[in-house]
Amino acid sequence: MKIPGFYFGAKKTMEKSVVHKEKEDFKEIHWVLKNAHSHKFYEFSFDMDDFPNIRIRKIINLEETGLRFEDNKISGIPAVSNVYHLGIEFYHTGDEKNIEIKNVDLFVNADPKDLWKNIPGDPGDIFYKPDDISYQGKFLDKKIVVTSKRGRSHAHEGKFREDDFAVNELPADWCIVSVSDGAGSAKAAREGSRVATASVNGFFNSSEVLAELDNNINIIYTPEDSTKDKDEACRNVIRTLYEGVLFVHTALDKTAIDHDLSISDLHATLIFALVKKFSFGYIILSFGVGDCPVNLISTGFSEVQLLNRMDVGEFSGGTRFITMKDIFNDQMAARFSITCVNDFAYLVLMTDGIYDPKFSTENKLEDKESWRTFFNDLAGHNDDSAKVDFINDTGIDAQLSLWADFWSRGNHDDRTLAIIY
Repeated sequence: MKIPGFYFGAKKTMEKSVVHKEKEDFKEIHWVLKNAHSHKFYEFSFDMDDFPNIRIRKIINLEETGLRFEDNKISGIPAVSNVYHLGIEFYHTGDEKNIEIKNVDLFVNADPKDLWKNIPGDPGDIFYKPDDISYQGKFLDKKIVVTSKRGRSHAHEGKFREDDFAVNELPADWCIVSVSDGAGSAKAAREGSRVATASVNGFFNSSEVLAELDNNINIIYTPEDSTKDKDEACRNVIRTLYEGVLFVHTALDKTAIDHDLSISDLHATLIFALVKKFSFGYIILSFGVGDCPVNLISTGFSEVQLLNRMDVGEFSGGTRFITMKDIFNDQMAARFSITCVNDFAYLVLMTDGIYDPKFSTENKLEDKESWRTFFNDLAGHNDDSAKVDFINDTGIDAQLSLWADFWSRGNHDDRTLAIIY
């Protein structure tokens, strides 16, 4: 004989038993949230396929992490490294009123950048300079953006930025950008780099000097002039550039004397690009001593040229400095370059704080794919999603400064990057 009440009660008991088991199974499953990293985007999706009747209501304590929960997914950018004890509030669709909690831990690892101190330089120092500086402006009929940042190794010890740069519009429609990397082993290198860039730009800020350059360049690129005249004009241009570099050395020597220093205390590299647009194209007069490159990139990366001699390899890894008298020898002419192009996409100058982590070796400086990769990086394809927008370029100086704060293990030197575009 069938007893309806008994059957109904047994069925309800069975349903409760199933609900209880599914909830216990969900609680007992070993769920490990993948580790997060502070300041980096994080995302973790809960796979609920094995628990079709379980619904996650919210995550307790998640607000402490800076993350959010939506559609069974945790996402966002955690700000602080820590171990966070989270509670997963859930219920069963067959028992929605009873909320239960499953405990899990989320490990947020420290951003390597956070492990470095950022101690300001002493503003009372005789050779004080700002830790970071950026610039954007016109450069002929193009634009220029530059950033120079103190490296983490210097910031960690409260030392100064050793790099420097200078940009100037000059008479007769010329422009110049110079970049210098002060030697970390030289006690006044930060002043050496400042004097080097300021003095070379100052030398060429002369109508007389630039008029002589104009005359000789016009001879070089006028088809009717003889080969003999062109050769003589080339020598004259190189001689003028040589005088400019010698002027820098003299200025550094005077600075050393004025401050009771040795000129080696001011050791610094130097690169510069002196540029003008003529009727026959852009003339780029360039120079380099040390391990900092000057690169010219054609539209579409169809051609890449290194416009200066790099002091790497030949000196077994040791670089040369503008403060060294022995660079003024019969090989000096090879440090200068006269380049004429109808147009270009980018003219780039950088110190080894950029060059080392982004290019690694000298041969990559003339590799088209390496430069494509570099500008893709600038376009935001990097771990920080830091983007430098050369099209909508309002605030591009701040963008470049932010990008230059990239993390590269073992590369914590000062970083200076100048781009004419």
